[in-house]
Amino acid sequence: MAKQLARSPRILHVAWGEMRVEGLPDGKDFKLYPGGGREWDWSETGTRHEPGIQPADVDELLVRGVKAVVLSRGMHLRLLTAPATLRLLEERAIAVHQAETTEAVAIYNRLAASEPVGGLFHSTC
Repeated sequence: MAKQLARSPRILHVAWGEMRVEGLPDGKDFKLYPGGGREWDWSETGTRHEPGIQPADVDELLVRGVKAVVLSRGMHLRLLTAPATLRLLEERAIAVHQAETTEAVAIYNRLAASEPVGGLFHSTC
């Protein structure tokens, strides 16, 4: 019998500064992956709007077996992604989707219905 992979939680609501995710307490920014997620604390990896999402930010997603990663850029597209992060994902043959936050949520929810996907979501600028 094949092992059933944990499903990635759906995002139920996103608005400026607030997100509601299936099975998790409400929050502002999230790291989501198959089987769960947690609030995304930028101070853990030194993430800032520029140079943006760090390789260490996606490590937690990779160890959970994601096949695709959705990176939200914020509601006003202010959050960048560091080139080293994109190189890491390319080296691991992980599909990457970068988009404005509400668009990123739609992409993530669509992918979560059929494959192990992870995401980093920023609900403000």
